[in-house]
Amino acid sequence: MFNKIMKRGQKKPSKSESVEPPIPNAPASNVTVNHASRVAAAEPQLPMTLATAPQNPGVVEVLPMMKDVPLSERHVIFIRKLQICCVFFDFSDTMKSAREKEIKRQNLAELVDMVQSGSCKMNEIMQEELVKMISINIFRCLPPAAHENTGSEAGDPEEDEMYMDPTWPHLQLAYELLLRYVVSSETDTRIAKRYLDHSFVLKLLDLFDSEDMREREYVKTILHRIYGRFMVHRPFIRNAINNIFYRFVFETERYNGIGELLEILGSVINGFALPMKEEHKLFLVRALIPLHKPKCVSTYHQQLCYCVTQFVEKDYRLADIVINGVLKYWPVTNCGKEVLFLGELEEILEVTQSAEFQRCMVPLFRQIGRSLNSSHFQVAERALFWWNNEHIVGLIADNRHVILPIIFDALEKNIRGHWNQAINGLSSNVRRMFLEMDTELFEECQRQHEEKEAKAGELEEKRDLSWKRLEEVAAQ
Repeated sequence: MFNKIMKRGQKKPSKSESVEPPIPNAPASNVTVNHASRVAAAEPQLPMTLATAPQNPGVVEVLPMMKDVPLSERHVIFIRKLQICCVFFDFSDTMKSAREKEIKRQNLAELVDMVQSGSCKMNEIMQEELVKMISINIFRCLPPAAHENTGSEAGDPEEDEMYMDPTWPHLQLAYELLLRYVVSSETDTRIAKRYLDHSFVLKLLDLFDSEDMREREYVKTILHRIYGRFMVHRPFIRNAINNIFYRFVFETERYNGIGELLEILGSVINGFALPMKEEHKLFLVRALIPLHKPKCVSTYHQQLCYCVTQFVEKDYRLADIVINGVLKYWPVTNCGKEVLFLGELEEILEVTQSAEFQRCMVPLFRQIGRSLNSSHFQVAERALFWWNNEHIVGLIADNRHVILPIIFDALEKNIRGHWNQAINGLSSNVRRMFLEMDTELFEECQRQHEEKEAKAGELEEKRDLSWKRLEEVAAQ
């Protein structure tokens, strides 16, 4: 047996083994090891990985700090620390395995500091094993959502208690380690992309459905950094996000990370080059605009509005497409959603030019006329606030011959009969603005309105007379 070991020690190292210098036996005074560990340390020619590292189930060893270990031995200690970090613990009981949990936490924290400082340059094997360990920790089955347990409809996320993953003390450090690895100047993207591949990115995207907001924030930051550093992944990431949106809008209408995904896209859209690719325009029409449809749009509307407005700022010719798209998904009975849409359209109109405005102003102001007459005062008020925006007033003034006849009846109806005094006052102010813009047009609209009122009165009299005749015939 001794002869075999001696012969094995005389073999020339392979290419993969030449990455690190020969590894001598670790000092017994610094590392707590079992018998299998000693055998592994005596065979330096075998590359140490998570698969070949000594297994010691049920025991979490206390290993020395990386800075206290000679440079030639750091590869072995690094791999064994990764092995410890692959152990899972039950966090439902805070006292269970408390010592082992703390050992794992300290090892993760040390790895974070090491990657962040660049104190230990990692070879390919170390990088591969690092990504494997991180994957084992973060890629897991997410716990069922509340509505999945009870069978009830998902409630208001703002009213529900925020979910806190009990494993977060370890999970956070795993995410922090991944983030530091991705952004580190020591990380060679040509090597890293072998391990942060498409499969890894897809699994990372699945984590956006986590109910823990802290986890979604980390995933958002990491994916954004991957998108920025790994150009080869960019089309794949955009396509994968597309698929998430399609499934959310047309199938489930349940997904926790829509807002975070839209935040990433807001930055991505801002970097689109002009002229804009057809692929990006299709993304706007097929994915972003349909996101106005779900009932829970309020949870991510701010981010959606930013993305849509970014498209119009990039290419003003898209304003007509966007405005008509929003009108297509206009809510009928959801007043809160209608207020959001009115605010979004105002932001879009601020970056809309006259030619695009003219193409969509008729259906737009027909809807505004209906919103002006809404019995919900916040909807009517939000629509009337448009006349406080100088750019929108300028667009309206240039096209007053088309717009005033559309909304004149709605303004008169508000002034005469809306239950809310503030709406009466705001409607009177808008009416006065049109009078000052073009007195002749205003008087013509008023004359047509009076004619409609007179015809409506005549129709009402005829209807009443018909009913009276029917009553007389029925009485005979």
